[in-house]
Amino acid sequence: MRLVGRDVKGAVGVTKDRFDRQSVGRAAIRRQSRWQGLSLAVAAAGSLLAVFSAQPTAAVEQCRQDAGPSVDWSNCTKRMLMLGGSNLEGANLADADFSGTDLAGSSVKGANVTKASLVRTSLAQSDLTGADFDKVEGYRSDFTAVKASGTSFVAAELQRSDFSGADLRKADFTKAELGRAIFSGATLEDTHFAMANLSRAMFQKASFAGVIDFTDAFLFLTRIEGADLSQAKGLKQEQIALSCGDETTRLPQGLTAPPNWPCADE
Repeated sequence: MRLVGRDVKGAVGVTKDRFDRQSVGRAAIRRQSRWQGLSLAVAAAGSLLAVFSAQPTAAVEQCRQDAGPSVDWSNCTKRMLMLGGSNLEGANLADADFSGTDLAGSSVKGANVTKASLVRTSLAQSDLTGADFDKVEGYRSDFTAVKASGTSFVAAELQRSDFSGADLRKADFTKAELGRAIFSGATLEDTHFAMANLSRAMFQKASFAGVIDFTDAFLFLTRIEGADLSQAKGLKQEQIALSCGDETTRLPQGLTAPPNWPCADE
């Protein structure tokens, strides 16, 4: 069947109108799909934001807790505070920052203090029995007269810290940095200093008992005047040659004092 001119125009118009409606419908569907996708993305982002916003809030509330047994102050900032006499037995203080804080006279027995910052912190006369101070940063910290029996200071950085008069029986300072640390008058019994840096550390008037482990410890100009090291473990002649003793220094069997101790005038 042949179409005349008017019929051809009418058929073309109907086909074009149908195509336009289909195009509009497809465009509307695409817009709806995009809006649905955007809505889902916004909802997901909102959920993630809520989760991450809740985490800092929880951490802030945790750090605001008062000092007390088993408190969780891990990763908290507690700088330049007066917290003397606190009971922190069994507390989680890992990675906390106590720089410049006064914790003198506190009980920190059995606490986890690993990797905490204790720069110029005072723990004088505190009870640290059985606590874990591994890898702490404690430059110029005050540990005078602490009770630290069985306390672990493995790989701790304790340069120039003061342990005068401390009870350090069975304490473990393996691999610790103890340059210029003071142990005068401390009680050392079965204490471990293996692989520790004890350069210029001071042990005058310290009480030595049991087996003190100095295996591979660095004893450059370490003050051992009057020290009884007769039962010490791991000491070698080259370590003694670097240290600072006197005629009252007692050495393990087989080791001898050098003709001249290297730091008579130190």
